[in-house]
Amino acid sequence: MAKYVGAVDQGTTSTRFMIFDHSGKVIGVDQKEHEQIYPKPGWVEHDPMEIWERTQEVIAGALKKTGVMASDLAAVGVTNQRETTVVWEKATGKPIHNAIVWQDTRTDQICNELAKDGGQDRFREKVGLPLATYFSGPKVKWMLDNVPGAREKADKGELMFGNIDTWVIWNLTGGPKGGVHVTDVSNASRTMLMNLETLDWDPDMLKVMGIPRSMLPAIKASSEVYGKCMNSGLDGIPVAGDLGDQQAALFGQTCYDPGEAKNTYGTGCFMLLNTGTKPIQSKNGLLTTLGYKIGDQPAVYALEGSIAITGALVQWLRDNLKMIKKSPEIEDLAKTVDDSGGIYFVPAFSGLFAPYWKSDARGAIVGLTRYVNAGHIARAVLEATAYQTREVLDAMNKDSGVALKALKVDGGMVFNELLMQFQSDILGVPVIRPTVAETTALGAAYAAGLAVGFWAKVDDLRANWGKDKEWKPAMDEAKREKIYKGWKKAVTRTFDWVE
Repeated sequence: MAKYVGAVDQGTTSTRFMIFDHSGKVIGVDQKEHEQIYPKPGWVEHDPMEIWERTQEVIAGALKKTGVMASDLAAVGVTNQRETTVVWEKATGKPIHNAIVWQDTRTDQICNELAKDGGQDRFREKVGLPLATYFSGPKVKWMLDNVPGAREKADKGELMFGNIDTWVIWNLTGGPKGGVHVTDVSNASRTMLMNLETLDWDPDMLKVMGIPRSMLPAIKASSEVYGKCMNSGLDGIPVAGDLGDQQAALFGQTCYDPGEAKNTYGTGCFMLLNTGTKPIQSKNGLLTTLGYKIGDQPAVYALEGSIAITGALVQWLRDNLKMIKKSPEIEDLAKTVDDSGGIYFVPAFSGLFAPYWKSDARGAIVGLTRYVNAGHIARAVLEATAYQTREVLDAMNKDSGVALKALKVDGGMVFNELLMQFQSDILGVPVIRPTVAETTALGAAYAAGLAVGFWAKVDDLRANWGKDKEWKPAMDEAKREKIYKGWKKAVTRTFDWVE
């Protein structure tokens, strides 16, 4: 009798394998970072072969650490950094180019060209997304246009495309020896190629992007059996869950009712609001996206506010400026001062995402005086995450007409108490951290477990959710609005930087 469910969590900076029991408790985890490749300013790449190697290593590592046998797992789910684009040869399994990462801005010219006829929101009604460098469709077009021989191979049906979920599942289920070429609705909704209503690849979008349908994976539910593992030390175990990382966190946070929302603090920051079984078109710069789909039940939609740089800003302080040795040290450095000393740090390193969608913006620190020291910069780095979250929440409240009562939070940065308190202060609502903060992997495990009957229904998952800590607003309204107004002013200073 299988006792556990496993989840591959393939993130922007690292890959991990987590094992959960029936109560949603973490039994074991193994994690490894992979290389971040920056060939030119604004370009960000990963090596898909390295990601597949790390995936195999962390699966083996977690099983070894815990003494759990592969046969103890009922199923495996996959969750992934979304929009990061891989194109590979069907026959050999070799990528034709490094993966182009979601943060990469090289497709700005493609997006600008497409926006000439109908503007940035030209396809928004159909696909829920503005024309932006963030999404996979333009990245695929870039590869077909720029990698020698790629278009000819694609036209002959020799190439496959996928976001990282598709790449991992294809390799898990055999790769060139019969691997399953699938994605789920949540990942497909991030490509600009899927129609929000039909939940299938849209022929007009494929034509506009010049992408042959033969390259594309089959779009499936987020929770169903796709195939069985054929290598990676999990032979015979069903792969039965697939969710983009932010949708997986929504699912893991048990936000199953319309109006429930979560915010994940990772490399970027992503707030998702469950809007039920009908797509809501945003008028305030949010994305209309698929939340999840369980088996043959109706798909659930979400509004999403995506922020490109949050945790990545802390890493930048660590790696580029060497102001701290380890990411968690930022909290102690920030605590050496009482406030940010009047400065704001707008981290538009790869443009601004929600609610602005300006790929020509670049980062800025404004308000600098001789008084400012390293502590103030550290504080401004943390505050930037909270301010950006406030902008997204304001947009969400306007779009949905529902005022959020509390925010469920997860991801690596939620253990930073200073940030969580400031987040509650600037939002004016309580911020709640669950007992399992790694809800992304948990969501993928839940989807996989549901598909094979390890959990009978979503209500069983709700019973697993527990509160670890809650922060309540302690700032008076006048101060909150004053400093937030300063932030809004700072953001405008980053606009139109790239000519």
